[in-house]
Amino acid sequence: MKIGQVAREAGVTVDTVRFYERRGILPAAERRPSGYRVFNATAVERIRMARALQELGFTLDEVVDALTAHDQGGATCDSERWRLEAVVNRLDAKIAELARARHAAVRSLQDCQAGRCRLTNGRF
Repeated sequence: MKIGQVAREAGVTVDTVRFYERRGILPAAERRPSGYRVFNATAVERIRMARALQELGFTLDEVVDALTAHDQGGATCDSERWRLEAVVNRLDAKIAELARARHAAVRSLQDCQAGRCRLTNGRF
């Protein structure tokens, strides 16, 4: 498959396919004498898997690690659960951070509405 076809079927851009290849999510594609990349049909499914992991909150490095574990053949739910636990813990920390920021912004907004605008008097 040419890179454009892979991109269309996977629902990503050609640049994303190239990026995934550079980052090791996709194995290096074979090249035609013309220099065009030729991917096998599994590239589309691999991109979809990577995107699904990213939507779960995996970082790109974590996606590469999870796919590598999958490729090695020994991955099971028990052996890979820690990856999801790490993502959940990171998301919980981010949610808490965002909740603190939101609370501070709401307090500042309330002060502004009461005539004590922190943005103009420099008191944060």
